[in-house]
Amino acid sequence: MVSQRSEPLHRSPKLRPLNRILVNVLLDGLLAAVAAPVARWLAAPQDGLLHPLWFLVGGAVTLVVSGVPFRMPQQYWRFSGISDLISIAGASIASSALFSLILCLFGFPLPSTTFPLIYALVLLVLLGGLRICYRLAYRQALRKAGQHKIVLIGVDTVADLYLRAIERNPAADIRVTGLIALGTNQTGRRIHNVPILGHVEEIEDILARLARAQRLPQSLVITEPTFRGAGLTQVLNAAALHGIAVLRTPALTDLTPAERVELRPIPLEDLLNRPQVPLDKAGMERLIKGRTVLVTGAGGSIGSELVRQIALLTPERLILLDHGEFELWQIETELAHLAPHVTRVGLVADVRDEARIEGIMATYQPALVFHAAALKHVPIVEANPAEGILTNIHGTRVVADAATRHGAQAMVVISTDKAVNPSSLMGAAKRAAEMYCQALDIQARTSGSPKAMRCITVRFGNVLGSTGSVVPLFKRQLERGGPLTVTHPDMRRYFMTVTEAVGLVLQASVRGTNGVCDSSTDALLRDGGIFVLDMGAPVKIVDLAKQMIRLAGLRPKTDVAIQFTGLRPGEKLYEELFHGREAPVPTDNPGLLMATPRVVNLDEVTLAVNQMTSFARKGDVKAALHVLALLVPEFNHNPNGEIRSGPS
Repeated sequence: MVSQRSEPLHRSPKLRPLNRILVNVLLDGLLAAVAAPVARWLAAPQDGLLHPLWFLVGGAVTLVVSGVPFRMPQQYWRFSGISDLISIAGASIASSALFSLILCLFGFPLPSTTFPLIYALVLLVLLGGLRICYRLAYRQALRKAGQHKIVLIGVDTVADLYLRAIERNPAADIRVTGLIALGTNQTGRRIHNVPILGHVEEIEDILARLARAQRLPQSLVITEPTFRGAGLTQVLNAAALHGIAVLRTPALTDLTPAERVELRPIPLEDLLNRPQVPLDKAGMERLIKGRTVLVTGAGGSIGSELVRQIALLTPERLILLDHGEFELWQIETELAHLAPHVTRVGLVADVRDEARIEGIMATYQPALVFHAAALKHVPIVEANPAEGILTNIHGTRVVADAATRHGAQAMVVISTDKAVNPSSLMGAAKRAAEMYCQALDIQARTSGSPKAMRCITVRFGNVLGSTGSVVPLFKRQLERGGPLTVTHPDMRRYFMTVTEAVGLVLQASVRGTNGVCDSSTDALLRDGGIFVLDMGAPVKIVDLAKQMIRLAGLRPKTDVAIQFTGLRPGEKLYEELFHGREAPVPTDNPGLLMATPRVVNLDEVTLAVNQMTSFARKGDVKAALHVLALLVPEFNHNPNGEIRSGPS
């Protein structure tokens, strides 16, 4: 009983397309029946409009038969386009020819010699005209007052595709009222009857003009994926003056199905004017593939991204080392889905534990070591100076020495811009770690042994969204309704996305391990040079806060307050990538610069590290800081967060 009742329900969806095809056949046949006498009257007006019934039926039947090869019954009237009109033209010509041939075969003279042409044109006008009228009526029905009005910003070809996608998606309730072009000489033209209002560089004038005419859209929508940086910032600033949201459409490849149009918020990283740097993927694969790789701090922001990118280069084994159990579990779980084919080992360990690190190096004997483990939060290290010295200096030495003893080919050390002219204990400790690794690398490169471990240092600034950075803090403060807290109106920092930073770290790893004869880059490395990522221009933190508020669709100071809290212990207004007396030197790899900071003999820096470690373990912070200040004379400690002048 149940199956009999449900059978029509299962059958009806299959019948719906057939019903639509039947309706198309009936409508086309009816139009052809009307077209036949109209064409005869136009060809021979003296004969009148009244004709036998068979004449009408003949016109209908010949069109239905002629339309089958051109797939007219399957046409979707709502989406009729140029290809459908071409099919209608072909069917009209074929129907006219067939109808005229039948008249001649059955002994009926043609009304005139021009009748076949006139009949084909009448068919084309009636069949195509009705479809166009239906499509226009359907589009007009969508223009309701409650629709979300938007203006698209992008190139004309991409805008055309999105206009088509929006038209196919009436449920989205979106109406495009204008276009803003990225190309020149397009103002005043139209795409799908939507006017091009001007060039994106004129965005302030365009929005002011729309405001005067009371035709402001509710949103500006970016359709071009590559439109970012300064141009996007200009759009955001102009939109903020009028309280307009700025959104982005997904890339065309993300439109699945094509009828669905999803508007998304602008990601913060799009505001960074970062040109795409070509990476040596083949060199990275040669460096990583088939080898055992160890990453310390594997659960942190940089460490976890290193793990992700390294896993995609198919190492033989990936050793994940972290002091935090939860962070280690998170990245292991992610890797199980991202790269299930890669053998991975998760190890809970403290880089300061010499016996533990020695045992790990002896057991797994990694060919490559990426050292990302560190204490990075400036105020926390200021409050815990002994821990900062033991982790950032002694821990780095422990990992480097153990890797050297057990035959690692290279160790890559992640450093920070805070190591340049440091005002914080964290920055000074990282500079001391740089100096130890510099001395190791100089010894290896001048030893003449190809098996000596290279110690490559890579220095860069902040990464967007990293643990402890301002971006996650601002997001949490926005969720609570504000205020957003900024230490000082003039504070500036370098920013880069974590994906880009890690890609360039791997690029530096390839370059640091592959020497080039008579290369200036290799000459600098032999003299203790370290890689510095090209971070672009520094960003004002207060500007970053304002943009995050705008990206949330709110107004700075009006909807969300910005509060200045003052510098924290160890902080300075400006970070630097190079010491005052060292000029940035370009390398033979894009995106990588070279710094040549002061170097210290390995024996001397080893003695200083031993002393600092001993004092820190005893809790004698004052003595440890004294040794650190002697090793890093540019260390200008700012424990009280005083405002000091930065670089010009």
